[in-house]
Amino acid sequence: MAVSNAVGGSGGRGPTTGPWRNWAGNVTARPTRSVAPASTEELAAAIRTAAVDGLTVKAAGTGHSFTPVAATDGLLIRPERLTGIRTVDREAGTVTVAAGTPLKHLNATLAAHGLSLTNMGDIMEQTVSGAAATGTHGTGRDSASVAAQITALELVTADGSVLACSADENQEVFTAARLGLGALGVISELTFAVEPEFLLTAREEPMPFDEVTGRFDELVAENEHFEFYWFPHTGSCNTKRNNRSQGPAAPPGKVSGWIEDELLSNGVFQLACTVGRAVPAAIPGIAKISSRALSARTYTDIPYKVFTSPRRVRFLEMEYALPRAAAVAALGELKALMERSDFKVSFPVEVRTAPADDLPLSTASGRDTVYVAVHMYRGTPHQAYFAAAERIMTAHEGRPHWGKLHTRDAAYLADVYPRFGEFTALRDRLDPERRFANPYLRRVLGD
Repeated sequence: MAVSNAVGGSGGRGPTTGPWRNWAGNVTARPTRSVAPASTEELAAAIRTAAVDGLTVKAAGTGHSFTPVAATDGLLIRPERLTGIRTVDREAGTVTVAAGTPLKHLNATLAAHGLSLTNMGDIMEQTVSGAAATGTHGTGRDSASVAAQITALELVTADGSVLACSADENQEVFTAARLGLGALGVISELTFAVEPEFLLTAREEPMPFDEVTGRFDELVAENEHFEFYWFPHTGSCNTKRNNRSQGPAAPPGKVSGWIEDELLSNGVFQLACTVGRAVPAAIPGIAKISSRALSARTYTDIPYKVFTSPRRVRFLEMEYALPRAAAVAALGELKALMERSDFKVSFPVEVRTAPADDLPLSTASGRDTVYVAVHMYRGTPHQAYFAAAERIMTAHEGRPHWGKLHTRDAAYLADVYPRFGEFTALRDRLDPERRFANPYLRRVLGD
């Protein structure tokens, strides 16, 4: 499931202090002060003042990273006033939006203009800059991550300078900063490529694990957007195929949609996770009952209503991006791990794909990719399960999602990202004093 480097902060216009916590509750930071700038000029002034005061700077959003990528004990830039649509250019097929705007607001505004992003992740609570900065993605045969859809951006650097970046201006910075982990500066606005709104038909269908993995290449090739969820302790999966449709729109009924997306996916699932946390031995039985309860459904709607869904059950997550060719082997090894271990896992394993892209730190940089995500309900022990899954993923040259739990460091990452040195050299040039550093970035990018 997809996540960003967003972290919530308190309201207010002037500097404030106090801790913030991420959505999952596993990261807490205590910034020296927090500010909520309303413009690029206010943002630049805040960064210059932080430099004078010797403070590091991190920008935060809505808290959907599981890593401390946005944590700081210096100045925390909060997003709530740096919001709104700046311009919609239908002729150019672009929309320019302030960095702190939540994706849900961007999607609603685009829909009002008869426009849409080409692809998106499965939640839309994040800010646009947070989603891009950590590589938030959905699933797609031909269409890539949120960051890959950016055509221009505005970046405030360590000395308070404002850089306009695109393929035609400050091109090297643009290439890296679309997915920059907040390591190169603070983004103040982003321009996305958009297209006329279209319809997607979603086909959700249960399928045995062996059939999904046996047909994986076929299912990916035949569908614009294919993903599936495997339920540990079972041989059952739920598949989802999203493809463009001529219509007409046929959204889920209000009652049936509420039953599927709220009652079952959130309410009943929350109860099952709570029972499983209290009585772990019950989890395999619950999983078998849950997987047998799956049913097929088909519906057609505008993109963001198909791509996204509410996620109210809180969890911890680790996701790795593997070479596409390694997908079936890695999934088989993960299933074998579950069969021989004592792990009790109530959350499904999520599998998605992305085409190769050209962003230096994208998890899909230079290679067609499969994403394998493991989750544990918040408050249940996750370390041993995640560590065992991580050993499988790293054996296949996996790249960890930047906003999800992992133990990798710069030495490992430099080997699996061919353009890693290109990014760190640019960081050295733009932020030699490490104004935008924190312990997480020092671990994954080096000092």
